[in-house]
Amino acid sequence: MFDDENLVSCTGLVPVMALAEQAGLSELVDQRVVFKTTRVASAAVNPAGKVTSIIAGMAAGADSIEDLEVIRSGGMPRLFSEVYASATLGQFLREFTHGHTLQLASVLRAHLVSLAARTDLLPDIGEQAFVDIDSLLRPVYGHAKQGASFGHAKVAGRQVLRRGLSPLATTISTPSAAPVIAGIRLRAGKAGSGRGAESMVTEAIRTARAAGASGEILVRGDSAYGTSAVVGACLRAGVRFSVVLAKNAAVTRAIGTIAEDAWRPVHYPGAVVDPDTGELISDAEVAETTYTAFASTSGPVTARLIVRRVRDRNKLDELFPVWRHHPFFTNSAESTTAADITHRRHAIIETVFADLIDGPIAHMPSGRFSANSAWALCAAITHNLLRAAGTLTSRPHAVARGATLRRQIITVPARLARPQRRPMLHLPAHWPWAQQWTTLWRNVFTPATGPPATA
Repeated sequence: MFDDENLVSCTGLVPVMALAEQAGLSELVDQRVVFKTTRVASAAVNPAGKVTSIIAGMAAGADSIEDLEVIRSGGMPRLFSEVYASATLGQFLREFTHGHTLQLASVLRAHLVSLAARTDLLPDIGEQAFVDIDSLLRPVYGHAKQGASFGHAKVAGRQVLRRGLSPLATTISTPSAAPVIAGIRLRAGKAGSGRGAESMVTEAIRTARAAGASGEILVRGDSAYGTSAVVGACLRAGVRFSVVLAKNAAVTRAIGTIAEDAWRPVHYPGAVVDPDTGELISDAEVAETTYTAFASTSGPVTARLIVRRVRDRNKLDELFPVWRHHPFFTNSAESTTAADITHRRHAIIETVFADLIDGPIAHMPSGRFSANSAWALCAAITHNLLRAAGTLTSRPHAVARGATLRRQIITVPARLARPQRRPMLHLPAHWPWAQQWTTLWRNVFTPATGPPATA
């Protein structure tokens, strides 16, 4: 029977949401998200409580507005104050406009900076930081979805047209830290991948600096972001760039000037060595030349054109080797092979997309474009919050997937008791990750702070 008012399904939300409050989430929302006019008088009341309710639901695994009801089951309302119904939260999201999403985006950036100060979220950021930018296409199927349109997506290695919405995201990472989201902006499905990239990169660099990136910052992107606007933004901010250039006649001519003896094999992490010859079982080679990009614009840039070439596997019986070339444009100070390896690690942003797709961004739940924009921003705040909680849990959890954190740390069942009117949580015996969960609790609720009054 579903009749126990003292059962809690997501006990891990107690330390996780306490960490969010220690980083000032409610205060930031109260200060920055302001509704002056509303369609429904009560819909925008207490935005801080409603935003935190959405984030708590997402941390527990909600990927639609209706799923947010999970935070109202059993003894959850006794653990947390200001717990709202999913219908109320859906009405709140529909009150958002473009201006309100910009306000919530500033909350995302400021909260990330606070989490980085409160936890070891971005270790070694003072020495080296990476800013990655990319977009994805989330398919939608309802005819009433605002902004839904056909855009290009790659499915099983093939380019296809899909109807959907296209978030553009920037992440910040370090050589020893998993990426966190610095910004996310929802766009129409037909929007070009590079649309709005200049401002997104500029904001991400500022956020990285505020989070402690006092050393070198490298901005990485694929060919959609190898533009004069993005490179110019990097140069104005005083950071390095590593972006793919779309192949055209000028790039092809520059590649043709590279001498044959200039190509060097590149040893990627995890590469296999032939035990008989001692050589790499790979035909990837790299070389570089100097190249002036964007020569026809008002801001030409001269830097290194590093080219990776591999044999065309479709033409192995040719008389002369046929190579496929993959150029990227950078002002990095690393060696040619090291710069190539560093650039290819740009793919780390795909792990963030995988987390979002396996979590809150599995659906774009509303018919209103601005509501979906706010939903995506809340998903980004949740991603960073879970990542920060993982750093306070254990070393493996610091780089674990969101689904792993939810399964092992968040969705822990418990029974709420009140002996002598003092709240106590009885968690399951022999929980496999009890030690890590206890570590998180102790790291959040230090003796100086203690557990929250509502818990």
